[in-house]
Amino acid sequence: MSDTNSIVILGVFVADTAYRANRAPRIGETILGTGFKLGPGGKGSNQAVAAARVGGNVTFITKLGQDPFAEMALATWKDAGVKPAVTHVPDSYTGAAYIFIEDGTGNNAIIVCPGAAATISPRDIEAKTDLIKSASVFVTQLEQPLDAALRALEIAKAAGVTTILNPAPAAHLDDRVFSLCDYVTPNETETEELTGMKVDSVDSARKAADILLRKGAGAAIITLGEQGALLHSERRSELIPAFRVAPVVETTGAGDAFNGGFAAALARGMAPMAAVRFGCAVAGISVTRAGTAPSMPSLAEVEAVLAGTR
Repeated sequence: MSDTNSIVILGVFVADTAYRANRAPRIGETILGTGFKLGPGGKGSNQAVAAARVGGNVTFITKLGQDPFAEMALATWKDAGVKPAVTHVPDSYTGAAYIFIEDGTGNNAIIVCPGAAATISPRDIEAKTDLIKSASVFVTQLEQPLDAALRALEIAKAAGVTTILNPAPAAHLDDRVFSLCDYVTPNETETEELTGMKVDSVDSARKAADILLRKGAGAAIITLGEQGALLHSERRSELIPAFRVAPVVETTGAGDAFNGGFAAALARGMAPMAAVRFGCAVAGISVTRAGTAPSMPSLAEVEAVLAGTR
């Protein structure tokens, strides 16, 4: 039996280590950088923080090492009010990402090492069956192994829990995955990977969303950046405009903000259209701040944007 407002999220935490320099070093070369930043990341973790900050009762399932990055993860979740359902793996490490940013262009090159989270298995998920069944909403992405995400979606769907798949990073998926998803929430790039159709307009997004429905998804929500988000189901197809909250500082993490906000709104009993609008407001505020998890807004801030008072 599900708990009202309860959200369970399966995903990955990684510590983002961002280095800035004029150029990347060659093999065997050491150069001086111009900046460094360390912060919490990982799509699932970011979504959990976003949902908790706007009032969601959130539990996050993942694996961590036993190291300073694990301590960062636990501190991040404690600050946001996320309850960890964590397995610690002493002989592995907590996930980390190397992010090189080229000063002149802003272009980046990234290496992600999921660490302990790369070992999340269907057996690990089955050990959390009761937790998943207790949720009102279940969310996952594609940063942890796919077979683990698939098993979690199966458990949630069978229990009548509302299921959300954020298919990121982009990957080809078997059609049977979509039948387990009440909502699938790709961006334009991920939609093209899933459907083979380039998304460069609202009309093309609708056509691609139709393909996702034919594959078995209950509804598709295609996030379209500055345009907003398209909610597409058999009953309706509507573009919910993005919220323009100036100034834009950094768009990294906007998709995670949207998914966390959308999940929290559904768990509170909002209708899908209202929940998408709520998610757009969360994302709109997040891009006015640097970072990912640190940029997620509070419920009061989101309500002010929705009411037009900010």
